[in-house]
Amino acid sequence: MKLAVVGATGMVGGYFIKILEERGFRADEVLFFASARSAGKIVHFKGADHKIIALDDNIYGMGINIALMCAGGEISAKYAPGLVDAGAVVIDNSSHFRMDESVPLVVPEVNADAISKHKGIISNPNCSTIQSMVALAPLHEAFGLKRVVYSTYQAVSGAGMEGWQDLENGLQGKPQKMFAHPIANNLIPQIDVFKENAYTGEEMKMINESRKILNAPRLAVTATCVRVPVYNVHSVSINIEFEKEFGMEEIFNTLKTAKGVILVDDPAQNAYPMPITADGKDDVFVGRIRRDESVKNGINLWVVSDNLRKGAATNAIQIAEMFL
Repeated sequence: MKLAVVGATGMVGGYFIKILEERGFRADEVLFFASARSAGKIVHFKGADHKIIALDDNIYGMGINIALMCAGGEISAKYAPGLVDAGAVVIDNSSHFRMDESVPLVVPEVNADAISKHKGIISNPNCSTIQSMVALAPLHEAFGLKRVVYSTYQAVSGAGMEGWQDLENGLQGKPQKMFAHPIANNLIPQIDVFKENAYTGEEMKMINESRKILNAPRLAVTATCVRVPVYNVHSVSINIEFEKEFGMEEIFNTLKTAKGVILVDDPAQNAYPMPITADGKDDVFVGRIRRDESVKNGINLWVVSDNLRKGAATNAIQIAEMFL
């Protein structure tokens, strides 16, 4: 088993390396790729030093079995097809292939069976979509989703090292470089570019990816995605309407037994998930569960997860583990 990490020097790439080691991924050899300017740099993995290899067409002849790609959509578009032709399975963290009908979009706790339908490429969903799906899928199976309203509170790490640095700079009174507006002591209701329908790219990702993962193409979904001055961990407020009637005990019991979910919900003790709850963990934390009294079959959820771990690296590595 020869594994490649493509984009190894980025923020997400660093988490791929960290989590591969934590989970004891069973590869005979791991190769680390990045741009030519990073070639020769050293990464530490399983007690040894490894040199970064410049990403170019030579990658196709290296006998790679699984490629974890976290270098952005342009790189994935350029190199993923060639890697597949060379015999590799590509697990891509970018958005480039997500809505391709021939490419499975996978959250292992939700639709692991979709992996078997791959034709060489498997897509990792958007970070906020992943955590939302872990919470929503078991509820959908039990009660049938009728309508979903997402409101996200997304950390700056979701924008990579540049986003992280913008918050650092802002807290020091320096101007931002990446975001359209200062992020320190501020909220920015824009993630990605605006589309013709006035939704942002991030909002449309959540809408379209949710439908694909749940195999519910006509599901009513809407989203508002907001960048917040938190370093790491995304939070999502989810308003749900169900097709079926339910009791609140049924909702709690469904989530208690859901794969990857940890309930933190005790209003009497002010217990609910927060970014500091999920930071550095692979679980999806759910709380503030309550009936939406404005509609017949509605509830509200608060869902928190580490966007660099479960929202990116861990989810992709879970997919890769299914090939071992």
